[in-house]
Amino acid sequence: MADHLSRAVIPGADVVQVRYRQADGEFTETTLDRLMATEVVAGLPVRDFRWYKGRRHYSGWYHSVTGDRLVAYESRLELARILLADFARDVVGIAAQPFLVTGDDGVRRRRHVPDLLLVHADGLVTVVDVKAPQRIKDPDVVTQFAWMKGLCSLRGWVFEAWTGTKPVVMENVRFLAGYRRRQVVESRLFPEVLEAARVQGTIGGIEKALSRRHLADAVRPALLHLVWTGALSADLSDPLSSQTSVRLAGEGGNG
Repeated sequence: MADHLSRAVIPGADVVQVRYRQADGEFTETTLDRLMATEVVAGLPVRDFRWYKGRRHYSGWYHSVTGDRLVAYESRLELARILLADFARDVVGIAAQPFLVTGDDGVRRRRHVPDLLLVHADGLVTVVDVKAPQRIKDPDVVTQFAWMKGLCSLRGWVFEAWTGTKPVVMENVRFLAGYRRRQVVESRLFPEVLEAARVQGTIGGIEKALSRRHLADAVRPALLHLVWTGALSADLSDPLSSQTSVRLAGEGGNG
């Protein structure tokens, strides 16, 4: 996961303070121009969060296959964005509550912890703030996000304000995540599933083609795992079913 911008000296970024937490739990202070995204991804959330009775937010840990690690989330909406990042073919690193950034916005001194930091296979870095749709136009949120977008631009990164995606796509990805771990499926069936996909165009068609040799209860999890990994491409614009179109990777994209 090469961070090709990690040592660039970017005017203005050298006065923005950043604090993050290493894998051993130790905090590190640096400036935005010197921050290495790969070190942040390998570390821990910069702040702790706790569960308690009456808490309004839904918090927890998600086991991401990207990096084979636990990723913290503080709301169901954050969990949804993490699921999409874990499903994305080009994301190779995910960090939650990755760092605390402190700096001036020209009017006041600001401090902010973004929700996520994503490292992509090509070295691109995306900083994500997750916000409920009804709050995205709040003046304070607009100002905060404009500041973060400017900081990310200084660093050569992308800033994303995420409010959600199409419900059907999200539910499909959430369902597929149940099959994301190779150890819970019959991996020995992968070659046969992929071979069947050369001539069968739907989930049901592949299952039927293999029904004489294997139980559907074994074939479907293997098939859905291959959709999760991208070895098979599926149409996610409608709810997953036996009629869902699937094809070998490279012959079409996920819907």
